[in-house]
Amino acid sequence: MKLNVLFFAILIMASCSKVKKKEGLSQMAINESVQKKTQTKNDDLKIYDFDGFEKFLNQKDDKIHVINFWATWCGPCVKELPYFEKIHETYKDKNVEVLLVSLDFPHQYDSKLKPFIKDKKLKSKVIALDDPDMNTWIPKVDPSWSGALPATIIYKNDQSAFFEQSFTFESLEKEIKPFLK
Repeated sequence: MKLNVLFFAILIMASCSKVKKKEGLSQMAINESVQKKTQTKNDDLKIYDFDGFEKFLNQKDDKIHVINFWATWCGPCVKELPYFEKIHETYKDKNVEVLLVSLDFPHQYDSKLKPFIKDKKLKSKVIALDDPDMNTWIPKVDPSWSGALPATIIYKNDQSAFFEQSFTFESLEKEIKPFLK
């Protein structure tokens, strides 16, 4: 009899822990739903495939375009982002536009990329490039690009330079200055 009571007690405890797990999962789903509903329009992220993005590579408007390819999972990319932000602030009155092109994984836009943009208070324009056919579009960005990050293009009209490297503020500024002339 004692064995039956003990078995019955264990069965009740096991079923209670399953109910608590289900309640915890349900609460997580509710929390995620509330979080998505409370996102503001400032959290909007423009997402392009390469055909839609290509226009950013070919603007003939007498502006200096600094396009940085990066991702939140790329340590050197994250380290150099403040330098692009400083270029944005320093040269915005000199016809210099900075575009930060995220190559983060699409399933992480809401969980990693958008919070990162908000936490770092990025002022430069940030877009996401979501085109899985990298073997086709990477050489269109620059034939010498291996696809490694970070990578940066600086161009003005028909003059351009491509860099598959990390920058300091000084080295980035040095590469932009010839385009200012």
